[in-house]
This record gives sequence, C-alpha cells and structure tokens, in this order.
Amino acid sequence: MSNEEVIKILGRTPFFSSFDSKTLNHLAAATFQHKYETGQNVFLEGNPCIGLYIVKSGWLRAVKISSAGREQVIRFVGPGDIFNEISVLTGDVNLITVEVLEPAELLIIQRNKLLNQIEKNPEIAKFIIQSLAQRVLHAMNLIVDLSLHSIESRLARFLLENATGDYIYRKSWGTQAAIASRIGTVPVVINRAFRALVEENMIDFDRTRIHILNRTELERKALRNE
Repeated sequence: MSNEEVIKILGRTPFFSSFDSKTLNHLAAATFQHKYETGQNVFLEGNPCIGLYIVKSGWLRAVKISSAGREQVIRFVGPGDIFNEISVLTGDVNLITVEVLEPAELLIIQRNKLLNQIEKNPEIAKFIIQSLAQRVLHAMNLIVDLSLHSIESRLARFLLENATGDYIYRKSWGTQAAIASRIGTVPVVINRAFRALVEENMIDFDRTRIHILNRTELERKALRNE
C-alpha cells in the first residue's frame, strides 16, 4: 500500500481527520498493513506492543482473560476505530488480547515512531489523551454496571446503546455468548435474561436482529439497580 493510500485512510479516520498533511505523511511513513482471518489473534495480552492499530475493514473484539479462562469483553472495534493506544503510552506490552471476529485489514503505526511524532506534535498527544479519557470513562461505567446493576439491567442498556432505531442487527458473531462476555456474565444466564425481556414484551428477536418493542420500559429496566 502506497503512502498516498495510507494518508487517505488516516484522513478518513475520525481520530486523525484534523491532522495536517505533514503530520499524516510522517504517520503514513511509519505505517504498515496486515490482513487477518476470522479466529486469529491480532496480539495476546502480555506480548510486546508493536504499535497503534486502525481498523480499515472487519470487526474484532478486545478481551481480558482470567487465569481460569473466563473472558470479559472490553469493547468491539470496527471500521474507522483505533485500538491499543493505552499500551502504546504505558509500556512495552499489550494490556489486552484482540481477536478477529470477521476477516479484517488493519493499519499499524509503529510504536517508537508514533511516540517520536507525539513529542514533535502536541496535537497528536491531545487526541490520544482524549481517546484515553474515553477508555477510562468506559472502564468506570463497566465497573458500575458489573457491581450495581442486574444482568437484565445490563442487557437492556447494551441493547439500547447498540440499537439503530428500534433494531439491533446481529452480525454472524453476535451470539448470546458474545453478548454475555460483553456484559460480564455467562451464556446460560444471558439466555434467561433475554427470555425475561421477551416475556415482558420489551423485545423480540431472531437470528438476524433484535427488535425493541417497548423502548420506555427497556430504558426503565436499564436504570434499575440490583
């Protein structure tokens, strides 16, 4: 991939869209592309941090895995998203594991060269700090959800946050098990929570989509504590 193509992709990414052409050119020169297939790991927690990743196409998930093998999905990332910014700044190793959910093309800005550009250009540092602040806020909300809200409440909030209008269109990997990992529970429990929302006429669903039938009640459910 040429520098010009990389610059165009970076320029279309919200994170980099306001950077000037000189900065984009420097970043493009430090960027390489890699393709991944479904089920591959982009990297594992504890492995050396190579750099900052930009999703050109495809979907992936970032997870933390316990010593017992229990997974907590931190976030899903898709086209235009960036990830691994925390590891770039905090040390030499990745803090999460990232798995490919569907064939993906990623751009990778090499860590040492990105850090060099950050020193020269405060604008890059500002945008990365904003991104880190969003990650911290997300982590805080996740902690509050896990400690203060029921499974049904967390599921209701997940559905509302991911809905387009009154529908959540399910990708092939958007299984109940995947949703369970995202909201911090296990498949058998999430299955019961889905059934409860159906029985209360808040949602209906099939393999391809989830339909919100009563948004008002679902919003009330989302705000309910244990």
